[in-house]
Amino acid sequence: MTDARSDSAGLVLIVDDIPDNLAVLHDALDESGYTVIVATDGAGAIARAAEALPDIVLLDALMPGMDGFEVARRLKADQATATIPIVFMTALTETEHVLAAFAAGGVDYCPKPIRPREVVARIGAHLQSARHASQARHALDAFGHASIALRPTDGRVLWQTPLARELMARHFGAGAAVAHAPPDLCAWVRARAGRPADADAGDTWTGVTGTQRLQCSLHPASGEDEWLVVLTESSNGAAVEALALQFRLTAREAEVLYWVAQGKTNRDIGDILGTRPKTITKHLEHVFEKLGVETRTAAASRVLGTLPELVRKA
Repeated sequence: MTDARSDSAGLVLIVDDIPDNLAVLHDALDESGYTVIVATDGAGAIARAAEALPDIVLLDALMPGMDGFEVARRLKADQATATIPIVFMTALTETEHVLAAFAAGGVDYCPKPIRPREVVARIGAHLQSARHASQARHALDAFGHASIALRPTDGRVLWQTPLARELMARHFGAGAAVAHAPPDLCAWVRARAGRPADADAGDTWTGVTGTQRLQCSLHPASGEDEWLVVLTESSNGAAVEALALQFRLTAREAEVLYWVAQGKTNRDIGDILGTRPKTITKHLEHVFEKLGVETRTAAASRVLGTLPELVRKA
């Protein structure tokens, strides 16, 4: 299928239930070089957006049935359409309605009655910003970086690279990173984003799944309320295997010893390995016996003294 936007300034989806509004905006955008597609209701808007993946959506806030706010929320919740900028059109200019438009995922709003030349200018500005952001995402993809952009105020995931989506699903479940980051990660982003740029500590957050470690680092992104989280996964499997061989431990005993050397409590280790703290205590008894020590501090010292290069602090 030939790309309809190849020779145009961009593909614009206009959503409005009033034919006269559609006609005026269509003509203005067409004259400015844009390719235009239209929808007259919320369900149609979602279907057209998913099919055509427009560069920007011009969305009426008030429509029968599904209103524009709900349309925006659904578009932002879908990975395929989440990064498409949405500009609202509305006769509701009270603060609460403007805030609702932005909360639903809008980047701007145009008051009605519509002034076509102003709408065209706003679309041009937002498309330029969106293209710069898209280029940055493609660059991250090309270099294999796992990155997500978060809004600290509510933890909303604005976009993520494919590798980041894969890592988030692996560590937090299949639904992670679709619309909101996991609560623990959100809380860390909010706490760190509220600090001065030169504040000490808290620049990384680490999550653990089995012997896999997910380290997250935070950087200011392009938006005023947008932060970039870079994800790095590392495996502790080699260290665990080396501990098992060195001290003649079972695989589970080696895992327990590894996390003891990391300074984790029995409760922490139980959470990491998906078992009860009492079970961890029993494993530690066997570990102490095999290492010839009596305390966890002594066990950790044996590990750090024998295999220091294999145990990195989380």
